[in-house]
Amino acid sequence: MGFTIRNLTAADADAVIAMNAEFVAYLAAMGDPDSTEQHFTKEKYLADGFGPQPAFAGYIAEDETGPLGYLLYCSGYNVDVAERLFFICDLWVGGNARRKGVGKGLMARCAADCRAWGGQRLEWNVFKPNALAFDFYRRLGGEVIDGLLVMSLQTDQI
Repeated sequence: MGFTIRNLTAADADAVIAMNAEFVAYLAAMGDPDSTEQHFTKEKYLADGFGPQPAFAGYIAEDETGPLGYLLYCSGYNVDVAERLFFICDLWVGGNARRKGVGKGLMARCAADCRAWGGQRLEWNVFKPNALAFDFYRRLGGEVIDGLLVMSLQTDQI
């Protein structure tokens, strides 16, 4: 399967939002409480990814038939190991493109850009029931960070 991976642009909004809708439905079917509706809209994609202070960047994989998948990331720092990192916010590969190297290609591109930026690691979250994703990340060499829990707090709660 031949495909290309390139940086996302504002013009990719419709394609990314359509793929994100598939991802939300996929996670909702597994019981993800954050996937009861799609919050990531075209307006949020454009404002948060391509506005005056972009919160994320990313890539799109495509072939002659169209988009196959995407990856969104933001830069960060892990004080515990004193390393720069890219945090992968979202990775989706459509069902017809899975097990054809698209996800690995997106991750490899992200890792290469992280290294070029001076980063040493990629980090991400996985919804526990998503065994397909967990197995994919393990095959890449990803490791579970024992002893850590992901926590969240809305800024208006404090």
